[in-house]
Amino acid sequence: MALPTIAFLGIGLMGRPMAINLLEAGYSLIAWNRTQHKAEALSSLGAHVAESPAEACAQADIVITMLENGPVVDKTLFSDDTLTSCRSGTLVIDMSSIPPELAKQHAAKAKAQGLGYLDAPVSGGTVGAEQATLSIMAGGEKSDFEQARPVFDVLGKAATYIGPAGSGQLAKCANQAIVGITIGAVSEALLLAAEGGADPAAVREALLGGFASSRILELHGQRMLDRDFMPGATSRVQLKDLRTILDTARSEQLTLPLTQRVHDEYLSLVNNGNENADHSGLLLQLEALNQCQLSPGDTRKPDND
Repeated sequence: MALPTIAFLGIGLMGRPMAINLLEAGYSLIAWNRTQHKAEALSSLGAHVAESPAEACAQADIVITMLENGPVVDKTLFSDDTLTSCRSGTLVIDMSSIPPELAKQHAAKAKAQGLGYLDAPVSGGTVGAEQATLSIMAGGEKSDFEQARPVFDVLGKAATYIGPAGSGQLAKCANQAIVGITIGAVSEALLLAAEGGADPAAVREALLGGFASSRILELHGQRMLDRDFMPGATSRVQLKDLRTILDTARSEQLTLPLTQRVHDEYLSLVNNGNENADHSGLLLQLEALNQCQLSPGDTRKPDND
């Protein structure tokens, strides 16, 4: 049985390795990106390149979007003639991180066009995308989730059906709250240890064997020690996700003080010109606040120009 044809919209930090994994698994893939040369870079691997989202979707059985934020997803899918170009029964899978309420609206619009829809954001960063070990959180109809499962199995180690449309994005909000707050905690812990005279690398190693162990401490703690803030996930996107969490919390009459404080620190980090640094670069804001530095050496981060 032939594999379905996939239109992949968004060949960025996350989208590129995900699209490559699908190509290597034997899927016929049509790539589109606002900056076309990023899509064209996949042509040597067998991807077809579309000049517009509508052109890509017209030939696809499954449409996957991996775009930066809700407004970009909204414009790409629901302006012009993108969705109307899809064949009836096409499954749209938005793997971007967008507000849960917007995902619900997109699901309703897709259904009105006779299309399936899943909001299926991911966790795992560029490393998870490259290694096909992403955690995938899906909201929508259970039957659409089962249809998408073979694709999810190529992209990640764990795909979980969360519930109706918008539920995947709620799970991603929970994920990003934990990620952002934990990055802040790791930054403070390592800086505290260093300023008190302990070796922060040795402290990290000790903590990895105890109750404070986490993926953030393992990966991002090492990034902080190495001063390597080349982005896997950018501070700009982390800030966007924290805004979404706080907006969603307000709509549910919730107050989230830890998330609010971490949001404010990321806002300062971004306003100080570090929007494209990895989100582990929150350490830079803490260092600026305290006028000290965790470890010696040059900081590796992208040029924001």
